[in-house]
Amino acid sequence: MDDRKIQIFLDSLLPLLKAGVAFTIPLAVVSFILGLLLAICTALIRLSPWTLPKLIARFYVWIIRGTPLLVQLFIIFYGLPAVGIILDPFIAATIGFTLSVGAYSSEIVRAAILSIHKGQWEAAFSVGMTRAQALRRVILPQAARVSVPPLSNSFISLVKDTSLAATITYVEIFKTAQQITATSYEPLLLYSEAALFYLLFCSVLSVLQNYLEKRLDRYSAR
Repeated sequence: MDDRKIQIFLDSLLPLLKAGVAFTIPLAVVSFILGLLLAICTALIRLSPWTLPKLIARFYVWIIRGTPLLVQLFIIFYGLPAVGIILDPFIAATIGFTLSVGAYSSEIVRAAILSIHKGQWEAAFSVGMTRAQALRRVILPQAARVSVPPLSNSFISLVKDTSLAATITYVEIFKTAQQITATSYEPLLLYSEAALFYLLFCSVLSVLQNYLEKRLDRYSAR
């Protein structure tokens, strides 16, 4: 690597880091929190006896899981202005990622709830709890521990998926790399550097995931 490329690499470190900390991570965190709330609601609706809400929830999951995330982002950001709805790139990206996380994570949450032995329900009912109380006090806490590993993987995947927000002009890590590439004419260098930042963030998250899983395993063993 010649001196010019080394200088470009070093000069790009701070802008890419700032983009990651100020834009990529906040987008991922906000989208995941909102998506997780949506996932819990969707999972509970699908496990409920209400036919119409169940059909709506199933239709939502079917649509989101059956279409590419990139297409969904394009519809939200570029398509909705055709009907008078103009959204800021951050809002559009947040909506797109939230809907995606909600659909995929709802299956994780639903499977976690179904994995709890029916004896737990019966024990809760035997002490006078209603279905809602049993769900809140007994079932969901146990399901939460079961769902931590797959939900953690979903969050790590979401951090990488935020790169798609560059296509709707949201200036996160990948978009910043594109902007620097436009003036430096070093696409291989800049995109590889951006990949290293994604790798760094995801590696840190993987370490945190392993720590959390060990803590939960220790708690479950007591």
